[in-house]
Amino acid sequence: MTVSQIFFTMTLVLYSCATLAYLVFLARTRPLSGIWAGRLIQAGFVAHILATIHRFNALGHLPITNLGESLSFFSLALVAAFIFFERNYQVAILGSFASPLALVMLAASTSLPQGAVQLHPVLKSGWFWIHTLFAFVSYAAFTISGGVAVMYLLQQRFLKKKYFGSLFQKLPSLETLDDINYRCLAVGFPLLTVTIISGAIWLEQAIGSYWNWDPKQTWSLITWFIYAALLHGRLTIGWRGRMAALLSIAGFIVLLVTFIGMKHGITW
Repeated sequence: MTVSQIFFTMTLVLYSCATLAYLVFLARTRPLSGIWAGRLIQAGFVAHILATIHRFNALGHLPITNLGESLSFFSLALVAAFIFFERNYQVAILGSFASPLALVMLAASTSLPQGAVQLHPVLKSGWFWIHTLFAFVSYAAFTISGGVAVMYLLQQRFLKKKYFGSLFQKLPSLETLDDINYRCLAVGFPLLTVTIISGAIWLEQAIGSYWNWDPKQTWSLITWFIYAALLHGRLTIGWRGRMAALLSIAGFIVLLVTFIGMKHGITW
């Protein structure tokens, strides 16, 4: 077993324990489980970074050139985004969404081929690395946005039904959730725009055409239009709350289709 495999195994174990702790925190009124869950996912994040660094050293480039590597890197970016928002907004319950998803993506990545292969000349372009790195950061932001949107709809329903149980007490206020949603959009949309533009430039260098309307590109553009509509609505019409939450969930579903559902040769 290589050093990177050891760290990946440690990451899987720590993410699994964190997921269990977050689910206990979700199901029961035990604040201590939320504290331990946070510590476990942070430890897993460190192990994940170390695994990625060792993988980088073994390959000579960032491990993001196939679906297995991309799932792992997506998982890493998602956990980083969650830790950032948890520290700034104290939304531990968001870990009940982020941690299981990160765990599933990492577990799926380990079942896919991980053997080192020679990097294709097309992927040596600097535009490819700009394209993929911006893509993963934007995807992580939109994933957090999708999770927060679900929490918003739940909290709104609890308020409407006048249900003030333990789950209601753990959820942040509607204002906080809407603010996180907007901040994710404000970060994710410009980065997604750069992702598409840099991808087009890279494609032109590779095949001599900026756009060829393959399914991956088409769905990427659909994703962009959804978030563009949401951002435009928030800035000009004043879309907030439920409408913003519903569009965030729709955008997240389309994003998953784009990332996983389409034929995945390279990250678009």
